[in-house]
Amino acid sequence: MLELMVKQTTKPPIQAYVCILKGCSRRKALAEGKQVHALIVQSVLDSNIFLANTLVHMYSKCSSLVHAHKVFSNMPQHNVYSWTAIISAYADSGAVEEAIDLFQKMQGTGLAPDKVLFVVVLKACASLAGLEQGRQLHSEIIKRGFQSDVVVGRTLVNMYAKCGCTEDARELFDNMSERDVASWNAMIAGYAQNGLGKEALALYEQMKQEGMQPDNVTFVLLLKACASLAGLEQGRQLHSEIIKRGFQSDVVVGSTLVNMYAKCGCTEDARELFDNMSERDVVSWNAMITGYAQNGLGKEALALYEQMKQEGMQPDNVTFVLLLKACASLAGLEQGRQLHSEIIKRGFQSDVVVGRTLVNMYAKCGCTEDARELFDNTSERDVVSWNAMIAGYAQNGLGKEALALYEQMKQEGMHPDNVTLVLLLKACASLAALEQGKQLHSEIRKRGFQSDVVVGSTLVDMYAKCGCTEDARELFDNMSERNVVSWTAMIAGYAQNGLGKDALALYEQMKQEGVQPDNVTFVLLLKACASLAALEQGKQLHYEIIERGFQSDVVVGNTLVDMYAKCGCTEHARELFDNMSERNVVSWNAMIAGYAHNGLAQEALALFEQMQGKGTKPGEVTYISVLSACAHSGLVDQGRYVFDSMCKNHGVTPTKEHYACMVDLLGRAGCLADAVLFINKMPIQPNSVVWMTLLGAARNHGHVEIGRRAFDRVVKLEPKNAAPYVLLSNIYAAAGKKDELAKIRNQMKEAGVKKMPGCSWIEVDNQLHAFVVGDATHPQSKEIQAELDRLVGLMKMAGYKPNLNFVLDDVEDEEKENALCGHSEKQAIAFGLINTPFGTPIRIKKNLRVCGDCHSATKIISKIVGRDISVMDANRYHHFKDGFCSCGDYW
Repeated sequence: MLELMVKQTTKPPIQAYVCILKGCSRRKALAEGKQVHALIVQSVLDSNIFLANTLVHMYSKCSSLVHAHKVFSNMPQHNVYSWTAIISAYADSGAVEEAIDLFQKMQGTGLAPDKVLFVVVLKACASLAGLEQGRQLHSEIIKRGFQSDVVVGRTLVNMYAKCGCTEDARELFDNMSERDVASWNAMIAGYAQNGLGKEALALYEQMKQEGMQPDNVTFVLLLKACASLAGLEQGRQLHSEIIKRGFQSDVVVGSTLVNMYAKCGCTEDARELFDNMSERDVVSWNAMITGYAQNGLGKEALALYEQMKQEGMQPDNVTFVLLLKACASLAGLEQGRQLHSEIIKRGFQSDVVVGRTLVNMYAKCGCTEDARELFDNTSERDVVSWNAMIAGYAQNGLGKEALALYEQMKQEGMHPDNVTLVLLLKACASLAALEQGKQLHSEIRKRGFQSDVVVGSTLVDMYAKCGCTEDARELFDNMSERNVVSWTAMIAGYAQNGLGKDALALYEQMKQEGVQPDNVTFVLLLKACASLAALEQGKQLHYEIIERGFQSDVVVGNTLVDMYAKCGCTEHARELFDNMSERNVVSWNAMIAGYAHNGLAQEALALFEQMQGKGTKPGEVTYISVLSACAHSGLVDQGRYVFDSMCKNHGVTPTKEHYACMVDLLGRAGCLADAVLFINKMPIQPNSVVWMTLLGAARNHGHVEIGRRAFDRVVKLEPKNAAPYVLLSNIYAAAGKKDELAKIRNQMKEAGVKKMPGCSWIEVDNQLHAFVVGDATHPQSKEIQAELDRLVGLMKMAGYKPNLNFVLDDVEDEEKENALCGHSEKQAIAFGLINTPFGTPIRIKKNLRVCGDCHSATKIISKIVGRDISVMDANRYHHFKDGFCSCGDYW
């Protein structure tokens, strides 16, 4: 038709131009539209307001905002249709703020907007979440009498819902004099988009009761609501209705059904639906790929992509984003690289979302250099792109690089969002970088993010990880909003800083405030119980875990096994372990470590054999536990065999922890020369733990020379650690070297090193009681001292002789005896004896290694009072019964 117009000698009618321009709009034929525009100019018809409006509309639909604005600016006059055309052009192109500005400019000309223009501007307000402008428009709509118009009404409903005001939207909806299916859809969409899936489904029931027939859009919205709720039953009911109403063949409905089943965890149902779809577009394939990826089935997602290519379906940018995420979850670097090549071939690399997902994939696969190269070469970077790279560094333990990148981000004028700040706080926490964390806290205040519950929770975590639990608690107490993550962060802070008692107290407060714990909360609390040997509180948590259905969670199960073992209940731990529905390598490690910690080396070795027989490959941690079990039971030959087998047969490269275990194995057995030779042959530099282990062995066997050499090495590596001074002092005291003992005391004073006070805990009636060496502040201190005096008298009658070498102060023997009597574990035992019924086992937790005198005393006490006494010290469990210890005096 255009060619015909060009050849005509007579001027075509205006309607002919309008007809062609509308065709160009539908087909987005910009080049053809420009030709028609040129003919209009030649025919001197460009001043015609009707034609000019049609040209503005055509350029708008062809995404040429510059040309649309130029035509509008050159018009000699404008009517409401002209303004509607140009405002629509801006709104459709995403320049919604400019669209609203133009609307306000139009109002200044005195022209009255019509209902079509109100609809356009309301949609612009909705996309901006511009509630105030929306309310002003609503007032004008009422003044001009357009509120009863069904299209205007539903657009108002949509605007309020998009601005988060679902109550206002619902009030409007309920008061509409006329409602069509699109009006119901607007309200249903409002609920669904604001996370109110239940309300969306309830509204659908009302819709049916009022006789309104749903359309395909209704079902798409409702299925999305079911997906967000994981509402499988409601989704199945909707599926039945969809079949009845004949919408299953609709490709959008079909794709949304696939998505719903996948989001509800039913990937097999989703795949069956997908395979039976009569028509599939790229959205359908993406829905199924998403389903696999979100359910941890990355391999299936990648396999489906291969099928997609075989069937000739072209992927879009969303497809690649989903597949890259699947590769990231699998750490599938090779598949990720192949996808990268395809992305380049198909021209998607310049897509900002694809680009940042590529960065994320390389980072998740451990290739931070490749990720950074991609990031640096990205032509367009938004805040999410920066976050992807910062997250990549943080997740790979490169906190310093993450913080450095943030400095570059600021220099380039990019403002962080709440996600950026959360990632950076986590980097500070991993580095224990308190100063940078405080600077970020100031930045958070300036940008108004402190009220964000996620940012607040991460701040609490950062301060706690940096050892500032008081600052963390102050922040926590002042949070305007707290969720389970906030409470768990504070509980974690206490637990990780050795404040298990405070962690358990905070949990009681959490319950009082009605906050429901999750599996992570229970894991942390169980660890707190384990660190305190608080068995009764651990048992109570176990009951709650069963009530809340968390026992089948493998991480919770592993932590329960660990808690019972750390509390000395290896039989209960083993029963739990045997009944676990799912076990991973951590489960086996927990049980083997439990046996090792309780001195049950044969049981640990037997379980280690069973583990390998079941096809579970031992890891580094497994071997540490097995070697530790051998060391604590004097199984030198078995320990040597395990170590050699680990290196030669299982391909595990020994770490410093493994070498320390071997030194411990040899040293405890008295093979000090072999231990020194072993250290000298180590292929890696020995750390302070290795030398401290040798020093401990030298103390046990009274070897002065080796003890002094080990001491010198430890002090060089850890000059502020008091433990080596104490151990060497014990060696000199036992050897009667008073001069050397005096020198080491002076050296300790000059270095400004202070010995950590011994502290012991005992749980009675679900309350934890703490005792510090020489402390008399406990409310029952007089009764405790009286009980200790009674016990000492009975012990001496039974042959007890205090070992004064464990008191390093230069005082008289009588004072040394009194000091030994005040050791924290003795106080805890005395407290337990006077506060628990006869025959009740006593369980003590101590922060340091049990001294030789307390070990001897506790053996005698267990016999004379007829009680089982368990003491968990910094190294292992000691079970005292009838005058004997489970360690066989080998610790």
